[in-house]
Amino acid sequence: MEFNVKTTTPEKQRSACLIITVSQKRKLSRSGELLDSASGGFLSKILRSGDIDGRLGQSLMLHNVPGIQADRVLLVGCGKAREMNDRTFIKILNSVSTELNDTAAIDACSYLTDISLKERDTSWKVLHNVLLMWHSHYQFDRLKSDRPNHKKSLRKLTLNVPDRRDLAKARQAAEQGMAIGKGMDLARDLGNLPANICTPAYLAKQARQLAKAHKKLRVDVLDEADMRELKMGSLLSVSAGSREPAKLITLQYNGGKAKQKPIVLVGKGVTFDTGGISLKPGAAMDEMKFDMCGAASVIGTLNAVATMQLPINVVGIIPTTENMPDGLATKPGDIVTSMSGQTIEILNTDAEGRLILCDALTYAEKYNPRCVIDIATLTGACIVALGKIPSAVLGNHQPLIDDLIRSGNQIEDKVWELPLWEEYQDQLKSNFADMANIGGRDAGTITAACFLSRFTKKYKWAHLDIAGTAWKSGEDKGSTGRPVPLLTQYILNQL
Repeated sequence: MEFNVKTTTPEKQRSACLIITVSQKRKLSRSGELLDSASGGFLSKILRSGDIDGRLGQSLMLHNVPGIQADRVLLVGCGKAREMNDRTFIKILNSVSTELNDTAAIDACSYLTDISLKERDTSWKVLHNVLLMWHSHYQFDRLKSDRPNHKKSLRKLTLNVPDRRDLAKARQAAEQGMAIGKGMDLARDLGNLPANICTPAYLAKQARQLAKAHKKLRVDVLDEADMRELKMGSLLSVSAGSREPAKLITLQYNGGKAKQKPIVLVGKGVTFDTGGISLKPGAAMDEMKFDMCGAASVIGTLNAVATMQLPINVVGIIPTTENMPDGLATKPGDIVTSMSGQTIEILNTDAEGRLILCDALTYAEKYNPRCVIDIATLTGACIVALGKIPSAVLGNHQPLIDDLIRSGNQIEDKVWELPLWEEYQDQLKSNFADMANIGGRDAGTITAACFLSRFTKKYKWAHLDIAGTAWKSGEDKGSTGRPVPLLTQYILNQL
């Protein structure tokens, strides 16, 4: 889809559809008033008829409005101006994208930037226009032999910028939105692919292709023999039961100065999780193909960063494997030695994500990182605690956590901090090893982070548990592409 940003005159704009806002009660926006004047009061007459009064969620499509160049005018209700906030603005964008996708319009011009939002500038509104429209156009039907004919007709969206002085920043915001959208599409594609296609080897292949597409990206893939040399006993304990060999993928983006410390992203890449010997229940087990969404988000974020050619250094580390119940699979009670030298009693083989992450987090030390952020669909307990709206964030460096929270609020990919207090560490005690890999039923998300914290003492670190946000179930089942927006916005904020 093509996006254009410019300052336009609505009554003279040639377009298949103009998008105009109406607030309560029956108050046209500045652009709407210009159209109303050009049409000889046609819009005012429609408003007086009562077909739309500006309530949030209302919309009305008008055809052949006199005195203007556009084929259609879409009136969109915005509610009361004093009640307008980020959340209602996003609702309006979702409503508009649905309306546009149901028309035959091949292009549209949006004047949603007329909406006044406290502490949000035109660039923010442009960015979210692009992201929401991009998101609504995503389809995954490549594996259907008879693809449904539901290709969206809208091909171009022009976003109006009322003040020409804001054009440069608004155009940059649109470019950022498109780059993030492409990164989300890549992450969603990887997440939605079935596990018989998206294997650890397939993820490695995708990383290599990404590196070929961007000059500043370099890829390195370690096989199991390499991991044995590095003594990654924890990671290899998860792949022991699978016929698909594990991989450790590193994507290194060098956009900054040579001596600049990189931001390191570590993404959990369990391409299918049966639970291993601690076998999961059969219901909804198909959704365990999404257990590599942390890895997908790292690949998607690196794609966005490389597309924008940001002047910063970023490293993506992806430990990837299957977790299968083979005769050689790790058994509950087995003890393994991690790359750090710490020993782990594996009491539950379904707590495997932390076992592959801990060796990857130790491996991250070699890059002398500015900070490390790991991303993982780690615990069902996170969904119980927070539901499916925010991801959880925990870590050992409060400024890093605060920056992630701020970035999430900025781009509507929210996170919520959970405590990482020393008292929780006691739940990981083992009679036979340095630690157990589970801490019991209580505070499962926190004890999982406590486990990871034992491997992150040499750098600033934050952990994102995306178990509730990485995919949707039910009728809308599929990968969401989160937290690519959050991670990309965080990186942009470091420039």
